[in-house]
Amino acid sequence: MKKSKQRTSFRLRRHRRVRRKVEGTPERPRLCVYRSSKHIYAQVIDDWNQRTLAACSTRSPELREVAGKGYTTGSAAKVGEAIGRKCIEQGLRAVVFDRGGYKYHGRVKALAEAARKQFEEAGADGF
Repeated sequence: MKKSKQRTSFRLRRHRRVRRKVEGTPERPRLCVYRSSKHIYAQVIDDWNQRTLAACSTRSPELREVAGKGYTTGSAAKVGEAIGRKCIEQGLRAVVFDRGGYKYHGRVKALAEAARKQFEEAGADGF
């Protein structure tokens, strides 16, 4: 098996393990992260009603100019700020973080901390 394919299968296995414990409810939806080699994506998902409540990425039109290159921790932080603002605008007080099988490190950590900071500034419960 190719190394890249093996790495992906291990990540998906970790993701399934995390998803057994993490579930998005209408009161506390799931903030899901996907990281590609060039971009980072974040979605807020209500698993009970199977709806995406908010989404943001480095490819979004509002962030394309601000974020710059999508593979930096700075651009991931911009995505985190944007997804946090969108959640607060929709009246969400708390989310549960789903790291998607990735290590809580680098771009994933930057996105989570930026979103957490937005929740704290709004006086919401956050993560």
